[in-house]
Amino acid sequence: MSDTGLPARRSAIYLLDQILGEGKLMPELIGAGALDRLEPADRARAQRLATETLRGMERADRILQKHLQKYPPLTVRNALRVGTIELCAGEAAHGVVNSMVNIVSRHKRYGHLKGLTNAVLRKVADKGAEQWPTLRIPRLPKWLRGPLVDAWGGEAVLEMEKAHFEGAALDLSVKAAPEEVAAAVDGHVLPTGSVRVAASVQVSGLPGFTEGRWWVQDAAAAIPARVLDAQPGETVLDLCAAPGGKTLQLAAAGATVTAVDISEGRMERVKQNLVRTRLNADTRVEDAFDVTGQFDAILLDAPCSATGTIRRHPDLPFAKDGSEFGALIDMQARMLDHAVTLLKPGGRMVFCTCSLLPDEGEVQVEDALARHPNLSVDRAALNRPGVDPVWVTEEGGLRLRPDHWPDRGGMDGFYVACLRKSG
Repeated sequence: MSDTGLPARRSAIYLLDQILGEGKLMPELIGAGALDRLEPADRARAQRLATETLRGMERADRILQKHLQKYPPLTVRNALRVGTIELCAGEAAHGVVNSMVNIVSRHKRYGHLKGLTNAVLRKVADKGAEQWPTLRIPRLPKWLRGPLVDAWGGEAVLEMEKAHFEGAALDLSVKAAPEEVAAAVDGHVLPTGSVRVAASVQVSGLPGFTEGRWWVQDAAAAIPARVLDAQPGETVLDLCAAPGGKTLQLAAAGATVTAVDISEGRMERVKQNLVRTRLNADTRVEDAFDVTGQFDAILLDAPCSATGTIRRHPDLPFAKDGSEFGALIDMQARMLDHAVTLLKPGGRMVFCTCSLLPDEGEVQVEDALARHPNLSVDRAALNRPGVDPVWVTEEGGLRLRPDHWPDRGGMDGFYVACLRKSG
């Protein structure tokens, strides 16, 4: 990492400008090469700074507004936000203030605001750290918070926001012997069988990575494949398979897996992980609606709002405004209908979304049952180790939320249901 921290801080500000000003998502920016010119340590630091700023932005803004008569342009405001986050986390004031002044002074349009940057951040350095813990947990934007409160109630949403603010640990799905893997990576086994380790570790440096003993996958994201319970020799279709964690689970179970995703780049990652873990699957870059054939079991992880992943992706509620959700909900219904045609009589399908919105989960299954008299919900499939019965919903699915397992570090939000097709 560079001695001054300038490249990482400058890149963090750029990421925030793109997310908050252009509606871009962080994975999209990083995938497009936004951090490629940085040294590995600087890349990691830039991403961490941007992520921490998004998580704590409401607090940072409340501290900054005490020292601003009006908000400066977005780039300068983001420099002040990053600086505030660092100062309130205990970073040395001299290095933080000098770096942010340097960055602002070099900006072609806003260089004249370097004096403002210096004055404001010096005031933040004086009192910010003691003000920080007195401020409320940052709230979700109103466009998302309102529907979630309607669905789950204000107290539950407050707990979800707490989980979002705290961030997420690193979860691993293992091919075998989770206790052995947990001991090797200095982690612990969760009730559902995933292994949880500290989020700050270097993934590729953990024992067992090179040997392919495990892969990164949130504990909640691992539950759909456990519910499907693929058996050796079964033909299983994994629709919308990337980034591939569920494909690996199905292959590790001994099933004959066909993994389909429309993105060639994302499917390349699936192939790489299959090679690393020494598992086999037929990978296809294809539109889900073009898939034909008949399968014993199907796992449909449908494209969705991804609102269940905010604890890992705090950029999402700032880059989006919910305007595309209607189209996603319609696509989910059409995908579900198409998947039914690919399922053998007597077969089973797990439908899941990484969403906290009932319209992308509970409502989808209720509507699908009404459209397809030959479908029924298999409640017994939900009886898996570690699955709390209180997570089971009225229509027979599983509702997983970030506020679950608060004493264990939470989980992503997911909806999971197992549907059976009659003969």
